[in-house]
Amino acid sequence: MNDQAEEKLRVEPLTPSHDRSGFESGVEPLDRYFRVQAGQDARKNMAAPFVLVLLDGTIAGYYTLSSTSVQLGELPEQTVRKLPRYPLVPATLLGRLAVDRRQQGKGHGRFLLADALYRAAQSEIASFALIVNAKDDNARRFYERESFLPFPDQPMKLFRPMADIKQLFK
Repeated sequence: MNDQAEEKLRVEPLTPSHDRSGFESGVEPLDRYFRVQAGQDARKNMAAPFVLVLLDGTIAGYYTLSSTSVQLGELPEQTVRKLPRYPLVPATLLGRLAVDRRQQGKGHGRFLLADALYRAAQSEIASFALIVNAKDDNARRFYERESFLPFPDQPMKLFRPMADIKQLFK
């Protein structure tokens, strides 16, 4: 994506004025969630949905952030050694990330991920890592290319330490 294209993109919190009806990523659970559930989750503070809006108002993609926790024993041993021995450690969940199929292949997924990483790093709420649950092998490979690490016994669940994310934005 070039600088001129990035200037035309904006990511903003989902509001009732955003038209979600035509969004289609090609992954039915992600599409259904966005069209039906995302607004309710935002109103009930269950998730914070953010949308990538094009100049014409079209939604090119979305993602959600929320709080979560991770059991210490789920993490790789080399990571656990660096953490206090609490049974649960706080984290941020990147619950969903999807790009409309008409906008796929234009770098919008990476743009949304970068925005999610930035927002998570700017939060004043304690969070050890950003966690994702990849929906399929393509999604898992996408996150692995972006330096996410798999949980030892759950290869579709990945994380990126917040300390690493904060270094990206220094």
